[in-house]
Amino acid sequence: MDFSHFDSKGNAVMVNISQKPVIKRTAKATGKIRMHPDTIRKIRDKLIKKGDVLTVAKIAGITGGKRTSDLIPLCHNISIDQITVECSLHKDYIEITGCSICTDKTGIEMEALTSVSIAALTIYDMCKAADKKMEITGIRLLEKTKEHI
Repeated sequence: MDFSHFDSKGNAVMVNISQKPVIKRTAKATGKIRMHPDTIRKIRDKLIKKGDVLTVAKIAGITGGKRTSDLIPLCHNISIDQITVECSLHKDYIEITGCSICTDKTGIEMEALTSVSIAALTIYDMCKAADKKMEITGIRLLEKTKEHI
């Protein structure tokens, strides 16, 4: 099996995408942060002392997605067209969905996954004083698409 991030000597390299065509790419990722139902209530009622958890998490997720190439060493800096982050409250968890779109030579899935991860970490940070047993789980890619333009 060939790995694209290694050269013939086994050294880590950034993949050369110079010959690839520019196409529209989309990716959707999800993840959950499990917590006590009382913490969910405090978030819903905006009683967490650090502020509006879901709004801050969405902004952090978008910002994190935009910074993916700074965080993942061999990830390309791509032209991002849009990143959205949505959070939905459930009885004992928050589901986070991140969608990313780019028009470039390589994918956008790392940006979608990063946006979900950073949103989850932000929720954790904002709620850690209220809930010591939170768990971030299930971060995964749901879908990705390519559309020639």
